[in-house]
Amino acid sequence: MDSKIVEAAGSFLVYSYPEIIINMVLALILGIVISVVYRFTHTGLSYSQAFNQTIILLSVIVSIVMMVIGSSLARAFALVGALSIIRFRTAVKDAKDMAYVFASLTVGISAGTSNHFLAVSATVFVSIVAVVLYKLNYGALYKSDFLVRFRFDQDYDSHAYIEEIQKFSKRSNLLHIEPSGDGKTLKLTYNITLKDNETVNHLAKSLGRVEGISEVVLIASKNDIDY
Repeated sequence: MDSKIVEAAGSFLVYSYPEIIINMVLALILGIVISVVYRFTHTGLSYSQAFNQTIILLSVIVSIVMMVIGSSLARAFALVGALSIIRFRTAVKDAKDMAYVFASLTVGISAGTSNHFLAVSATVFVSIVAVVLYKLNYGALYKSDFLVRFRFDQDYDSHAYIEEIQKFSKRSNLLHIEPSGDGKTLKLTYNITLKDNETVNHLAKSLGRVEGISEVVLIASKNDIDY
């Protein structure tokens, strides 16, 4: 007998053994594709290997769940009751991560219900959209925004570093001042937008040559910074 007949709530749902394997393998492959796209397009500091692996596992598990439920309403309610005892305490730092969770769920549901073309086409389309948005840096206000952080010795003239910042930037804003314990130095943080013909390397080298400045650090602020 090459098929498994499942009786559910007065109706019959037939999944052949090959179809079960195909559904799970397809969910696995598409889950891997989504995880690769996630890793490639991820920005910020909150990347998690565990989350990347969860995307793959979620696709496969959901496909299996959909085959278990089939057309049985009773099984669907039983599954909801079973899952209600689970408490998810992992905070999602990046709102975009939720989109990948829903993508893996969609792939799992599509593969588990044998909608293979929908699963494949949805994965390809969503992946293309994600990569294009990443490449275009869509939604960023400026593509040349940087956070500049450095320590300044107050025994020197502050006009020197101000002139350097103004020379390289279209606009600049002082965000933070942190005095040292002995009151001799200040730790300053600026948000700047570079001029079109300037580079961050030129700014870093120029600031490093200013007397009284040390510990120059530049952070690209076009991406979300999280901790």
